Amino acid sequence: MPLTHRIRSRPAPLRGAAPALLLLALPGCEPRTTASDFARAGGSFPDGWPFPPGAPPVTARGGIVATTDEYATRVGLDILAAGGNAVDAAIATGLALAVVNPEAGNLGGGGFMMVRLGDGSVHALDHREKAPLAATRDMYLDGEGDLTDKSVLGHLAAGVPGTVAGLWEAHRRFGTMDWAALVEPAIRLAGGFEVTTRLVSTLEAARDRILLFPAGARIFLPGGEVPAIGDTFVQPDLAAVLERLRDQGPDDFYRGETAGLIAAEMARGGGIITLEDLDRYEAVWRTPVAFGYRGHTAYSMPPPSSGGVTMAMIAGMLERRDLAALGWNTPETIHLMAESFRRAYADRNEYLADPDFVDLPVEELTSGAYAAVRAATISPDRATPSGEVRPGLGEFLDESHTTHYAVVDAAGNAVAVTTSLNLWYGNKVVVDGAGFFLNNTMDDFSAKPGTPNQFGLVQGEWNAVAPGKRMLSAMSPTIVEDADGALFLVTGTPGGATIITTVLQTIMNVVDHGMNVVQAVHAPRVHHQHLPDRILFEYGGLPKAAARALEAMGHTVEQRDPGPPDAYFTGGMSGDVQLIMVMPDGSLEGWSDPRRGGMALGFRE
Repeated sequence: MPLTHRIRSRPAPLRGAAPALLLLALPGCEPRTTASDFARAGGSFPDGWPFPPGAPPVTARGGIVATTDEYATRVGLDILAAGGNAVDAAIATGLALAVVNPEAGNLGGGGFMMVRLGDGSVHALDHREKAPLAATRDMYLDGEGDLTDKSVLGHLAAGVPGTVAGLWEAHRRFGTMDWAALVEPAIRLAGGFEVTTRLVSTLEAARDRILLFPAGARIFLPGGEVPAIGDTFVQPDLAAVLERLRDQGPDDFYRGETAGLIAAEMARGGGIITLEDLDRYEAVWRTPVAFGYRGHTAYSMPPPSSGGVTMAMIAGMLERRDLAALGWNTPETIHLMAESFRRAYADRNEYLADPDFVDLPVEELTSGAYAAVRAATISPDRATPSGEVRPGLGEFLDESHTTHYAVVDAAGNAVAVTTSLNLWYGNKVVVDGAGFFLNNTMDDFSAKPGTPNQFGLVQGEWNAVAPGKRMLSAMSPTIVEDADGALFLVTGTPGGATIITTVLQTIMNVVDHGMNVVQAVHAPRVHHQHLPDRILFEYGGLPKAAARALEAMGHTVEQRDPGPPDAYFTGGMSGDVQLIMVMPDGSLEGWSDPRRGGMALGFRE
């Protein structure tokens, strides 16, 4: 059960000016929801669903940190207690996750950060990986033009890492504590922490592929075996990298000893990341995507994340229907959600990419007029086959393993961060002498446009591989304001292609269906991504009668594979939501998804 701790000091305010926001398709103001009791309103989860709606949320006034790992959550909370603000806590938390959550927390990957200051300004930081300069459009095709596994496994799968640059840039602009103090907790954890169920489970799942590469096998699978729960896990190479990061900042990672280790690993394994690639990497501040939903305003990442734009498209279609009256997860509601999902993903996969390489039609895709056009094609009682749902702008215009964490401090500063190696343990390659895994996010490009990637997404030419280009992502760290412009929700999740639909369903659970943070996180989820043409639902998350009703409408309905009984983090579940809500009296409620065993902790004043 999550714990609540007493606050010892108030976080410091953030510093920095706000950029202009891209505010799109906002409706008129409506009263803010107060998340009334879902069960009292007649709602219930399916019989046998393992996550109950009645657990009490974590409550606090002095700040909450919600992550997928207890060690990392406690690190973030300690930073708040020491006087740091939400960005300070997020930086320290991210570095701790790189130690205790190596399958997704990372130094060798990248991600996105949303920051909302206490003054209401919102900022979006892109530290997504980039294709190396030697990358070519067809580098993952064989002589017959067919896809190989080189975009998923091994050295060629890695993009230039952005995490270190992103955390440093966030600190430069908004941090208040000394950088060294934020790195030090991760160094201590690298000196040894108790092996958790999470670490054992993910290592067992990835064991065979990690064993293909000696450096990772030596550290994470000593003697070829997964460490036992309760063992002390020590990472001296990673500790040395973190010590250099503490003392030298990102210069070591991108231009110093660690950069040399990365380049040497690439040369040894036939990869193409060079010292020049590392030296040229920069994190980028971008204009957030803002979209309205029933009087609330949600802020999320713009391209090269597809999260904000795709959620805006879905919300624009669904806002035209009274989902609250239709009921939570009724066949009628799921039908409308799936139809909106499939249309938005068709557009996502065709039109979104790195905005530094392609002129993207973001304003058109997120406009109310376009939402009306797309929504008008949705039948209230019949599914539209995905083969008949094409990207829609041609008729309208005249001419993306991952982890998420959330932090809110007592001063009202909020941070949502989603960071990733893509698959668990990325490309399965550990940088010899540095102790961290590299990503396999190059697979998030359209390695062969029109062919599914590892998440089944069929993407277009605009997202093809090109040197220096950032690959399209589904990561969607999101911050929601109420109708008065006050901070309301901070959320996000991992989950590959399901990230977008999971985050939006979490928001809809609160706004449309009056759930509290526990219920909104625990509720079963559904997903549709245009192709493959199916509604996917969590194992045990949809009653048989509802599935039959959806099939009668013409949908293909598929339950997620439950997996083996010991598949602690996969067994038929979807996502790992971290959610914080500001209540009408200014107090905070938070919850961490039990699907992967995370923890939210907070301070009382």
